[in-house]
Amino acid sequence: MSVEWVPVAPGRTKIGSDNRSILFGGIGPKHMVEISYRYSIAKHPIRIEEVDKIIQSEKADLASESEWKLALDREAITGDQELEKLSDCCKGHYRGKALDGRPHLIDDWTFHIAKQWSSGKPTTRLLAKGSTKLKFARLVKREGESEFEEDPQRIPANRDTASLLKEEIVIALIVGIIPSFVWAYFNASEGYIETGWPGLVFGGIILGLLSMIFWRPKTTSYRLGRDCGKVKPNRDKSL
Repeated sequence: MSVEWVPVAPGRTKIGSDNRSILFGGIGPKHMVEISYRYSIAKHPIRIEEVDKIIQSEKADLASESEWKLALDREAITGDQELEKLSDCCKGHYRGKALDGRPHLIDDWTFHIAKQWSSGKPTTRLLAKGSTKLKFARLVKREGESEFEEDPQRIPANRDTASLLKEEIVIALIVGIIPSFVWAYFNASEGYIETGWPGLVFGGIILGLLSMIFWRPKTTSYRLGRDCGKVKPNRDKSL
């Protein structure tokens, strides 16, 4: 099989989502990646049955999501209706990911990170380990003998659980609990609040949790300093 390779120069790109609602959210946290090496990428997805032969003959590798995204930004790749395999795996998030372009690989991974093309536009999909849906892959050839650093910049491995818990408490109060008591004050029978307050609190908490289906505040994103190259949280929750 003849592969059309497209060169990609070093650069920065952004990956992931800062939206953690159930309907509209994506894999997070949103982050910046800097690729310092040159590489070539297959312009079109390659059938899985051809991949091993091309990897051996062309000294190629499966593309990382970072390499794939930088190439997409440069309009170097395209697709039609393919679901393509990348080299990255995850547990449903990017925590601990290196930000130098290498694949995100962890020992106890749960999902393949894949790209689904539809009418020339790609979306990110998570496929369970052992999935047989992956019929295509994307390959890259990295220039020279460059190796990845032993200690790269990474997204923090742990999320700020305390801040998220405080956020959920505030949301439950504003979205669920306070409106429940206001409704009971104007509409319920006399004395209902005094006797039924546990139900109002519980119902308010449920309403607050259900709001996660449609909305949650943006999560903290991560960038790389322009001069120092160090990973930094974006306090304004944007990139």
